[in-house]
Amino acid sequence: MSIPFAQLRRYDAEAIAQYYHKRPWLAIWRTLTIIWYFAGFLWGLKWDEWSNQVEQNKLNRAAQLREILTYLGPTFIKVGQALSTRPDLVRKDFLDELVKLQDQLPPFDNAIAFNFIETDLKRTVTAAFREISPQPVAAASLGQVYRARLHSGEEVAVKVQRPNLLPIITLDLYLMRKASTWLASRLPLNLGHDLTLIVDEFGIKLFEEIDYLNEGRNAEKFALNFRDDPTVKVPAIYWRYSSQRVLTLEWINGYKLTDTQSIKAAGLDTDTLIEIGVVSGLRQLLEHGFFHADPHPGNLFALADGRMAYIDFGMMDQLAQDTKETLVSAIVHLINKDYYDLAEAFVKLGFLTPDTDITPIIPAIESVLGNAIGESVRDFNFKTITDKFSDLMYDYPFRIPAKFALIIRSLVTQEGLALSLNPNFKIVEVGYPYIARRLLKGETPEMRRRLIEILFKDSKLQWQRLENMIAIARTDGNFDLLPTAQLGLQYLLSEEGRFLRNQLVLALTEDDRLHTDEVRRLWNLVKDDLKPSRLFNVALGSLSSQ
Repeated sequence: MSIPFAQLRRYDAEAIAQYYHKRPWLAIWRTLTIIWYFAGFLWGLKWDEWSNQVEQNKLNRAAQLREILTYLGPTFIKVGQALSTRPDLVRKDFLDELVKLQDQLPPFDNAIAFNFIETDLKRTVTAAFREISPQPVAAASLGQVYRARLHSGEEVAVKVQRPNLLPIITLDLYLMRKASTWLASRLPLNLGHDLTLIVDEFGIKLFEEIDYLNEGRNAEKFALNFRDDPTVKVPAIYWRYSSQRVLTLEWINGYKLTDTQSIKAAGLDTDTLIEIGVVSGLRQLLEHGFFHADPHPGNLFALADGRMAYIDFGMMDQLAQDTKETLVSAIVHLINKDYYDLAEAFVKLGFLTPDTDITPIIPAIESVLGNAIGESVRDFNFKTITDKFSDLMYDYPFRIPAKFALIIRSLVTQEGLALSLNPNFKIVEVGYPYIARRLLKGETPEMRRRLIEILFKDSKLQWQRLENMIAIARTDGNFDLLPTAQLGLQYLLSEEGRFLRNQLVLALTEDDRLHTDEVRRLWNLVKDDLKPSRLFNVALGSLSSQ
């Protein structure tokens, strides 16, 4: 199928709409096809119920759903991939089939793939590679992968894009956009408000994903961000053998994170892998602001040496510095049950408009999200939070900014992946200590400002918050409080720390009494880490740095 915007390199909703407005039969036929397949599937499920054959037909129905998504193409495969990481949402028989959508899709003709390689690289396949697998070793929604070896000896993966992707993707995006417009008028205003923007955000990312040169640049940026992290592996890109439709990168030998049997047989600890995944995910969001928006099991591998490898960088996104800082604050406010501050964070993040009166919303946030957290921080999980949050959207003017649709998807996907490794895993057991350590270290002026905002409320030091934060940060056996204390002392003695010095003096003497009990509790909490001899050296170091 040849279309006028075949050379379109960026998502353009207007250009796509103009094309399909003039060819309504294409949209009508595609819509009827989608309805036909899903109507048949739903009818089959109902028939199984009426004939009491649910149990004996469940595997066939699961395979049928996978086949429908595969037939309907990349957009629907992406939906199936997202669902395949949610064992708490999808029953096991369906889950086992949807997992196959990650890298067990039907391949396309080798002749087409090799023609793409030769056309784009301007050399024959044998001139480019010493050897290449006669068939693809994996086939995904947007392309397929060959295992090859360069003439210089390096073992590589060669990704080749599927043919005719643009016509398929643009038609589905057009229909999704039309459907979102139709749904928006039938949903509460706040729920339907950003549906079209979310589709557009998805379209932008999908267009970026089908540009393999963009993926290569993303991989190198991601590798640069994690250059100091020995637990994360990023494959090298071979630019001489890459183009917009062909990407050659370092071959990764590892185990899919859902292959728990092989992971355990290799002597790898699943909880350690979960921790690497969660911390690397939080670092992407809260430190670098450059995050992997499609972390399904087909893109993550456990290596024999205990590292985790990311292998697909097509769908990435970038957060502004202020957004990163506000996210840190919002998570801490949520854990501390500071609902007024949390509501203000929602305004800063764009979930509420600046002119929204948050006063009547605060009790609603408390009633919904307070119960979601439960009695213990350990009961917290992102899936529960997102489900509860959706309840608020029916009654209050919340909306989901388009960028946050990807963040939410990334978080719940990573949590679902962790649950597949350990069904009892709680993401906050790793996530909150990481956030507490980041705040306590206060490596940047922005993070120090956030820490002060959290610890001081109405100019009063929140002693319990400080105690909780230190206690939670110390749950990581590798966390050394002494360097943090040194940073804190240096900050207090600096010009920047003048405000905090004054606030601490006021905090120690507020309400016309010395807060010796609070100081004693804090000392009992940290005394094992802060031996007098070490403290003396820290104090000397801090004074000499001034």
